[in-house]
Amino acid sequence: MNNKDLLLAIDNGTQSLKALIFDTEGNLLAKESAPFKPYFSKHPGWAEQDPDVFWEALCLACGRLLKKETSYRERIAGVALTTQRGTVINLDKEGKPLRPAIIWLDQRKTHGLPPLGGFWGFLFAITNFTGTIDYFRTEAEANWIKTHEPEIWKKTYKYLLLSGYLTHRLTGRFADSVGCQVAYIPFDYKNLRWAADWDWKWKCVPVDKDMLPELVPSGKQIGSITRAASEATGIPEGLPLISAAADKACEVIGSGSFDSSIGCLSYGTTATINVTHKKYVEAVPLLPPYPAAIPGYHTIEVQNMRGFWMVSWFKEEFGLKEKQEASIERVDVETLFDKLVENVPQGSMGLVLQPYWTPGLKLPGPEAKGAVIGFGDIHNRAYFYKAILEGLAYALREGKERIEKKTGIPITSLRVSGGGSQSRVAMQVTADVFGIPTARPHLYETSGLGASMDAAVGLGFHRDFETAVGAMTRTGDVYEPDFAAHKLYDELYRHVYKKMYKQLKPLYEKIREITGYPK
Repeated sequence: MNNKDLLLAIDNGTQSLKALIFDTEGNLLAKESAPFKPYFSKHPGWAEQDPDVFWEALCLACGRLLKKETSYRERIAGVALTTQRGTVINLDKEGKPLRPAIIWLDQRKTHGLPPLGGFWGFLFAITNFTGTIDYFRTEAEANWIKTHEPEIWKKTYKYLLLSGYLTHRLTGRFADSVGCQVAYIPFDYKNLRWAADWDWKWKCVPVDKDMLPELVPSGKQIGSITRAASEATGIPEGLPLISAAADKACEVIGSGSFDSSIGCLSYGTTATINVTHKKYVEAVPLLPPYPAAIPGYHTIEVQNMRGFWMVSWFKEEFGLKEKQEASIERVDVETLFDKLVENVPQGSMGLVLQPYWTPGLKLPGPEAKGAVIGFGDIHNRAYFYKAILEGLAYALREGKERIEKKTGIPITSLRVSGGGSQSRVAMQVTADVFGIPTARPHLYETSGLGASMDAAVGLGFHRDFETAVGAMTRTGDVYEPDFAAHKLYDELYRHVYKKMYKQLKPLYEKIREITGYPK
C-alpha cells in the first residue's frame, strides 16, 4: 500500500523561509519557520543578501520540521518551492555565488547607458516607446553588474532568480519554473517562454540564453532531491521536486482565485490585486501580466509598491506607545493599532491619503509622491493610520476597475492574504471601499498552499487545477460591506481620490525638477 499522501511546500519570503506540510485537502499539518534579516545595505537604496542565508534557512526549517514530524517524513510524496520574486543571483561554473544576491527591494539604477541602436532603437523612437525601454534597461540588475562589476559579469556562468538557485541546490539542475519568471530578464510574458532570438529584450540586457535556466511548466517535475541536498535538509533523497511558481502567483491560487471573478488582494510589503486569467491582458499598458501558478495562465496584477510597508513605517515613526504596550501585554502591535482606530469614523473625516510613496513607470508615473489632504484640527495619528488603510483600499479598487475594464469580467468577491489580512479593521475597510464580500482564506499560508497545489496536480492527487482549487481552498472569515459606509467611501473615491493624482502631478513634477528626488 502506498502511504505517500502528503506534500512538502518550501516558501522563501522576504523575511523568513517556511517549511510546510499539507495534505491533499489543503490542511496545514505542520510548519517550521527560519527567520533571517531581509537584506543588508552597503549604500543607500541597495538591498543585498548572501545567497547562503537562503539555503541555510531552507536547511534549518526543513531539518527541524522533518526531525520533529517523523511520522510525516515517510508520507511525503513530493516537494514544491515558491520564493520571493525578482531576486537575482550570479553563479560561476561550479554553481557558487559570485556576489551577494540583489534583492527585489533594491533601488539602484544604471544611468548613462548608450542609446539602443539599430532596428529596435529606430522603431521605439518613432513609436515613442523609448522611455519605456530606457526604464527597463535602467532597472535591470544585469546592466548594473556588468557596468560596475565587469569582472563579476565575465565570470558569470548562470544568471538565476532565487527560485532557480534553490532549485539547483536541491536537484543539481540549472532549471526553474515558468511561473517564477518575474524580473528584468528576456522573458516572453505573452507566450510564457524565453524571448525569441529577435526580441528587443536581448538588446536591453547583457544576458545570453545559455546563462539562463531550463524552464519547466508549473505542475511538472523539475528534478529530484539529490543525496547532498537530502543530507543537508533532511528531505528524503529522490523525492520529486514539482515546479510551482513565484510567491504571489501561488498566493492567488492558494486563496482560491481560479477565475477572473475572484480578486486576490495581497496585503504584504507590496500590496497587489490579482486575478487568474487565460489570456494575456495588460491592465496597465506595457506592464505585462505575470505567469500564473497554473500552466498556460496569467495572473493580471496591479501593484502598490509600498503597500503595507506603510503600516510598518507608521509603526516605527508613530507607534512607540503601541509597541511598548504590545511588549508588556504580549500581543501583536497590529492588534493595538486596530483598537487605536476603532472610534475613527469611515472616511477619516475627510483625511484622504494617496499611497504613492514609491514612483513607478506607468501607475503611478516616475514623478509620483505620496499625498495626504484634508487635514483639520480633529485629526490625530489614529485618523492618519486609518487613512493609510483607506488609501491602500482606494488604490487597489482602482486596480480592480482597470482589470475589469480589460477583461470584461466583473470581480464579485475578494480574498485577502498577507500580513495586513490579520487586521479586522483593514478587512472591513476593504469590504466597505469595494462594496463586495471580502474573505480571508481558510489559512494564512496561502503561498505555501498554492505551491502544494502545484505538487498535488503534478503528482496526480488531483486531476487538474480546477479540481485542486475546489478541494484544497475555502474561505475563512467573511466581511460583508456596510452599504452606508460604502456610499460614503464611493463618494470620496470618485470625487476626491481619483482626481488627486491628476491635480497634483504638475506639482510632483516641479518638486522633482527642483530637488532631483526621485531621480
